[in-house]
Amino acid sequence: MIPHYFLYEEAASEVEPSFLHIEPIPVRSGRHNWTIRTHTHPDHHQILVISKGGGAIEVEGTSWAVSPPALIIIPALTIHAIRFKPGTDGYVITVAPPFLRSALDGDADLVDAFRLPARFLPQQIGRDVDLVGLFASLEHEFVWSAPGRRTAIKAYLQLLAVAVRRLQEQERVRPISSAREADTVIRFRELVERHFREHASLDFYARRLGVTTARLNACCRLTTGKSSLALINDRLLTEAKRNLLYSDMSVNEIGAALGYADPGYFNRFFSRNVGLSPGRFRDRLLSDMTRAAG
Repeated sequence: MIPHYFLYEEAASEVEPSFLHIEPIPVRSGRHNWTIRTHTHPDHHQILVISKGGGAIEVEGTSWAVSPPALIIIPALTIHAIRFKPGTDGYVITVAPPFLRSALDGDADLVDAFRLPARFLPQQIGRDVDLVGLFASLEHEFVWSAPGRRTAIKAYLQLLAVAVRRLQEQERVRPISSAREADTVIRFRELVERHFREHASLDFYARRLGVTTARLNACCRLTTGKSSLALINDRLLTEAKRNLLYSDMSVNEIGAALGYADPGYFNRFFSRNVGLSPGRFRDRLLSDMTRAAG
């Protein structure tokens, strides 16, 4: 199973889980050797700004290279992993969607800006917006118990949302799904998390959600750009990759753990979607990690 956290390796929050948390990237990543393994946040969005260093972020099976200044949006329930360069700096915000909606006064256009994963690099950000300064000001208010703290945090969050939405407009990245469609996809992904090893049919998921398979597929495409079947396959592939990289299980054992009675079928499924057999994928990743460590 992909771990679910509030903050990385913290299953339960001690810091206002319905509110917001912000901290410098080195605080958590530094003590984990700059590597944040595959996980997800079921009830919180994350927003990162990278001011120094960089690295690679894997989001739903897609690898993003990032260099400063960079802005990353990771919506709730998005499966992701991060490998920072040592010494990387910046900030990460973890925010509950209800607080975000409240802070943005329910402005659907701004709330929608955090519905899809997004990456903005130096050539997109330019010099007009001091994102690092904005995060730093928000972090100052977060750690400073002064009058008006909550209001000030909301104000900085509003400025950040406006900056994100304008960057999306500049890149013509505009979410088009409604809140109702997004909610259907969130509930679908929660069901997938519980049942993906069972290889349940799309009809099973649709009936549990009270929609038709066609409606479910339409919601997934509008919200994520992928079909409902592709999201299930992505979840299987993410778990397979995680086990290939971080476990000592054989390829056949991994296939069996993912519900494949026929090892050959698991190998064909993985190879067709990844372009490498599971064994070659593992060998290549371990070789890359050894070279990077050297």
